[in-house]
Amino acid sequence: MSAIDTAQYAARLTDYLQALEQSNVDEVVALFAPQATIYSPLLGWVSPASFYRKLAEASGNSKITLLDLFHSSQGSRRATAYFRYDWVLKDQSTVGFDCVDVFDFNADGLIEKLVIIYDTHTIRADLGDRFSPD
Repeated sequence: MSAIDTAQYAARLTDYLQALEQSNVDEVVALFAPQATIYSPLLGWVSPASFYRKLAEASGNSKITLLDLFHSSQGSRRATAYFRYDWVLKDQSTVGFDCVDVFDFNADGLIEKLVIIYDTHTIRADLGDRFSPD
């Protein structure tokens, strides 16, 4: 991976986190390849459009704090964002947690796979059924 790729991935992840914090579904989904998939600890494998629509419907004004970005040392088109997600739900209740999102990119720089990683133990109790599979 070249320094240019690293900078491009860092910019892409920063754009992603900003759009996610703003609940801008169209902007977030535009960062994904057409056949992209997302693994959510709460929802399983889903498409970007359905995942971010559901998230926006459940969310209020959330806050995302970037902690760090990591890039593949193995030469793959992969980067990782480590961040604090202070998730505000529509009913104004909050759920805060540290999260790691692992992004795989295609040759065009679009996200083709996202794996979301965080401890769901306390989150499930806080959320109840407000963000669960349909």
